[in-house]
Amino acid sequence: MRPVTRISFAVHPDHPEAAALAARATAWLEARGHAVTPASTVDGSAVVDGADLVVSLGGDGTLLRAVDAALDASVPVLGVNLGRLGYLTEVEPAGLEDALERFLAGGHGVEERMTLSVTVSDPAGAVVSERRALNEATVEKTVPGHTVRIATSVDDRPFVTYAADGLLVATPTGSTAYNLSARGPILSPNVRALVLTPVSPHMLFDRPLVLDAGERLRLEVAGPRPAVLVVDGLSVTELAPGWSVECREGDRPARLVTFGGRDFHAILRAKFHLADR
Repeated sequence: MRPVTRISFAVHPDHPEAAALAARATAWLEARGHAVTPASTVDGSAVVDGADLVVSLGGDGTLLRAVDAALDASVPVLGVNLGRLGYLTEVEPAGLEDALERFLAGGHGVEERMTLSVTVSDPAGAVVSERRALNEATVEKTVPGHTVRIATSVDDRPFVTYAADGLLVATPTGSTAYNLSARGPILSPNVRALVLTPVSPHMLFDRPLVLDAGERLRLEVAGPRPAVLVVDGLSVTELAPGWSVECREGDRPARLVTFGGRDFHAILRAKFHLADR
């Protein structure tokens, strides 16, 4: 007897096409004897334990949420592009059933991507919050028209105090997201590194910095104004002066389903409409 595969769908909550596509794929899978579950409940909590695959139906934001839910159980994620750019997604909606058939037959690969561990501490050093990111963590200003001052250190050694609209720490995967729009470098996803990029810096030293993945980067709000921490596009908490954020390589990689080798440079050319001169 063919083994039953359990598939979870992470559906963009405000996208009718995503809901319709999930219903279509569910019927297709159940007709072949496979089990289907939602990847999230009404309250947004993740339900991926026991799943063999999480299918993300939406844009890159939906996929980021699906990856976070799947990390602890090391479940692979297949991204289906229903957004505008879809840089991280693997297939288009019309190819979903074909992709599922290939996955069920074992005709797929799994690409591991470095993640980011993000820890928030108060001035006394007590841990307030812990998050994971596939793209980036950003400490941003909260007061319009003013910069925020952020003191940085690498492996507990003081580096530079930035005056900027914000400071972001990106993974290689995130180097093509917010980091790119802030004029940071593009890194191959095969590289293990952290990218520190200032956002609209008000200082002479305005260059991004590439760090080894084993280095720990600490960002402390130096005051007098507060900041806010944003992780993969979601606001986490306001940071008062003296609060800090530590970023380091995550202990678990994200696992993305692929079909054939992902040509990073070809994807970059296609998604950003790069043409030969």
